[in-house]
Amino acid sequence: MSSASRYTYLGPAGTFTEAALRTLPESATRELTPMVSVPAAMDAVRNGDAGGALVPIENSVEGGITATLDQLAFGEPLMIYREVLLPIAFALLVRPGTQLADVKTVTGHQAAQAQVRNWLAGNLPEAQWESALSNADGARLVQEGRYDGAFAGEFAAPMYGLEPLATDIRDAQNATTRFVLVGRPSRLASPTGADRTSAVFWLQDDHPGALLEMLQEFAIRGVNLSRIESRPTGEGLGRYCFSVDAEGHLTDRRVGEALMGLRRRCLNVRFLGSYPRADEVGVRVTPGTTDTEFSEAADWLSRTLDGRG
Repeated sequence: MSSASRYTYLGPAGTFTEAALRTLPESATRELTPMVSVPAAMDAVRNGDAGGALVPIENSVEGGITATLDQLAFGEPLMIYREVLLPIAFALLVRPGTQLADVKTVTGHQAAQAQVRNWLAGNLPEAQWESALSNADGARLVQEGRYDGAFAGEFAAPMYGLEPLATDIRDAQNATTRFVLVGRPSRLASPTGADRTSAVFWLQDDHPGALLEMLQEFAIRGVNLSRIESRPTGEGLGRYCFSVDAEGHLTDRRVGEALMGLRRRCLNVRFLGSYPRADEVGVRVTPGTTDTEFSEAADWLSRTLDGRG
């Protein structure tokens, strides 16, 4: 297969990321290649070795996945084209014959620890946790005998010759992880009416109310933000950029004009894509912010300038 027909993902085989990727219809016709890390999966796209990469971007328990957010903000530009929502429940995977009393060391991706913390405290309060590169990598480490148990998807057990000692482990019953399919920048897909737009912006300077001024670019146009997170720029303490998800599509006048407002006032703005929402929830447009109302206001201004107002 050509590189355009290859999708990379956070591996090894058996991760939640792979499970999410396999929900996409086009995955049946793609070569799915596991990578050792989120940056490696995304760099394969940047280098032309893959046409797309599916990576986790946030979960409902811990918030944003910093490795993905930083890669989108600071690496060579990539765009988001799709998203996948995957409910998350863990299993404690062990080598055959292991009993709960035998489990002294456990592992899993660092994002998993916050999602099983209460279960661990109630069932394995003395167990020592060490993070792995991914949940499936933790299962591999258990297979090799380096840890007694791994928190991973139950579906990963047969891949690594392990058994689920406990299943349906999740401190938050509605725990969900959002994944995004990224590729090299290209033409946007048409709006669906249930879309999300992602971007990163850098403040021009640090002063009281600076962030509020930027957020008002969205607020005055009726654009709702479903996520906003600050990330350090590496330029010193107190220097941050802001990663946001906004409801709507770049072709919506309210969204496009909000980003133009940011572009005029920010040091930099990086557009990350407009793409269909996985939950297919339509955007609720507040009165005065529809495309028709923007056009009518522009027509009024034009007539006024011509003396026909």
